[in-house]
Amino acid sequence: MTAPEEVTEYEPSVWEPVADHVAQYLATNGEEGGVWMDAPCIILTTVGARSGKLRRTPLIRVRHGDNYLVVASMGGAPDHPQWFHNLVANPEVVVNDLAEEHRLRARVASAEEKATLWSEAAAVWPDYDSYQAATERDIPLVICEPR
Repeated sequence: MTAPEEVTEYEPSVWEPVADHVAQYLATNGEEGGVWMDAPCIILTTVGARSGKLRRTPLIRVRHGDNYLVVASMGGAPDHPQWFHNLVANPEVVVNDLAEEHRLRARVASAEEKATLWSEAAAVWPDYDSYQAATERDIPLVICEPR
């Protein structure tokens, strides 16, 4: 298991819009990229399960007390996003929320937790409900808690 602060090499997304979003967000402490389609965003930093390099992904910001909730929806695609596989392999993550940096430990919510917390995520990004309806996979909800 490797924590992001133990890794120095960053590999940007091969999808240029994502790489650009991350770069703008981090360079401006979220003043640019902190809101996407009227929803607040965070940057999730994971350690690549195969590469061992830092990977950064912009995601919808959902707070639950001191925790962050992230939804591995990938727009309802049939497969989980790569960042999800990364945090399962290396659960220590970093969340950049505007100018704040949080060192967290990620875990997949239990079925009971997901049933309770899903509505909080859907309140911030209502499309989560349609993404779940569009796929046969159970979209994971991940709880990122302070280490």
